[in-house]
Amino acid sequence: MGALLGPDFPKCIGLAVSGGGDSMAMLALAHGWARVMGIGLRVVTVDHGLRPEAAAEAAAVAAECRALGHPHATLRWHWDGTGNLQDAARAARLDLIGGWRGDVGHVLYAHTRDDQAETVLMRLLRGSGVEGLAGMAEARRVPDARGGWWLLRPLLSETRADLRHYADTLRLPYVDDPSNADPRFDRVRARQAMAALGLEADGLARTAARMARAAEALAARAAEVAARIVTDETQAGAPTGDLLIDRDGLAAVERDTQMRLLAGALQRVASAPYRPRAQALEALLDRVLAGGGGTLHGVEVTVGRAAVRLSREHAAVAGLAAPAIPGALWDGRWRVGAGVAPGLTIRALGPDGWAQRPADAPVAAPARAARAWPALFDGDRLVACPALGLGPADAIVPATGGGQIAQSSNSH
Repeated sequence: MGALLGPDFPKCIGLAVSGGGDSMAMLALAHGWARVMGIGLRVVTVDHGLRPEAAAEAAAVAAECRALGHPHATLRWHWDGTGNLQDAARAARLDLIGGWRGDVGHVLYAHTRDDQAETVLMRLLRGSGVEGLAGMAEARRVPDARGGWWLLRPLLSETRADLRHYADTLRLPYVDDPSNADPRFDRVRARQAMAALGLEADGLARTAARMARAAEALAARAAEVAARIVTDETQAGAPTGDLLIDRDGLAAVERDTQMRLLAGALQRVASAPYRPRAQALEALLDRVLAGGGGTLHGVEVTVGRAAVRLSREHAAVAGLAAPAIPGALWDGRWRVGAGVAPGLTIRALGPDGWAQRPADAPVAAPARAARAWPALFDGDRLVACPALGLGPADAIVPATGGGQIAQSSNSH
């Protein structure tokens, strides 16, 4: 905990507690540590609404928190039946906890060494690369509109058996979720495969640690190359949000670095927390190196004579319109300027806005790229588009400073 949170410790931290043995052990451990450190605890339980017992389990966590003197909240989610249940539940937890956390910047999860081993095995079977086989990180930044928060896993070096023994010794109340034995779920099948094959969690966890070190080195290489061959037009004075990658520079580096540069650029332009799937990314890279382009991850990629341009795909933002309230975030990358008059709308420039561009507009990008640029409208009339040199330059400003194009992340 000290390594993850120090040396400037927060005043309060959050804990995601399901009521299982691992998370209840984490609650007891955090309670003792936080009391000594003078740090407040807030606890949250997500009821996914998938089992009738879940409400009672959340109530049991709330009762334990009352006994320990910590505030507790239960957040409820309803699955709409679409997509993969586990993926949907995981995304819902992040969204719900992100909305619940308030000014808490760190939330603890009770993932263990066994969870890490199961994650590595599942990703190995899916054909994951270095990032995937690095498993779960002890600290992961979760972006959101308020600047993001840290998801911390302080128990990744502890085994499930040791935590259960700790909980039993202290006579902590906890429940065993029957879904943890349901073979319909990938994680359960991975757990069963490990037992059948005699795979040790320690070995898979060591593999994850080595892969994490390799991922860090590969990301550093990609970041060094990105600094030389990637241009952010917005930082260069043209507030388009587009990225340009030097074609010769891209062709000259090794395949892994090419993949990382392309993935990082796609994430940046789309404001996406995750990389695209490896197979789709490989296919796009092949087209780019051959002189073609395409769309992926909400980004349109076009190849010119000297550079590869990555622009926001117009279809991804065509329906994204909102009142132009000063400070409001649009498409995760742009904010409405402080001096914007009321009554305007922020949306993509689109074909109609492009048709209204000034005759002397300083435009170097193709029209297809320009359609997704942020613009202000008064009804159907184009009022401002900084990328076209129309209206005040600060009418729409970048939401963040950007950061590295290529970086290590736990991804598909």
